[in-house]
Amino acid sequence: MKHVILISVLSIALVSGCGVMSKLQRPKAGAVPEVQIAPPVATTTLAPVMGQAKSAASLDQASAAEKQAAVAQTSAPEQKLGTAVVALGSPAEPGFWVKSAVIKTAGKGRVMTTNGRSVNVDLIPSTAAASLSFSAFRALGLGLTDLPDVTIFAN
Repeated sequence: MKHVILISVLSIALVSGCGVMSKLQRPKAGAVPEVQIAPPVATTTLAPVMGQAKSAASLDQASAAEKQAAVAQTSAPEQKLGTAVVALGSPAEPGFWVKSAVIKTAGKGRVMTTNGRSVNVDLIPSTAAASLSFSAFRALGLGLTDLPDVTIFAN
């Protein structure tokens, strides 16, 4: 029964195809095909795929008070945990934080760049590549594509 249905379907397809094929004409020998040129398309200004471009400052979600607290000097004793090369973390995660394998327990701390600038951050343990929050990158004056070496301290 399956064979009969399959043969019937193939026969219909073949007959239908023959009808289409008979309507096609071969060009005559020596004939030059006619070429149609489409009219020019009006150019428009395209917006970026992700929306309108914004400055880094406009994307920073940290409040002025949070920024002040992040750069304030603290007198709390600290312990050096180690150094890491950090990449820009997800801008969707607000706040001042660092994620690194040198951090074994979550807590409060500080990161310092090789030029001596520092910012207070939340320490988050991670087994992935080290990353630093968007707001911390901005507070340290780092370029968003930089991969800076930082020293990580725990309070």
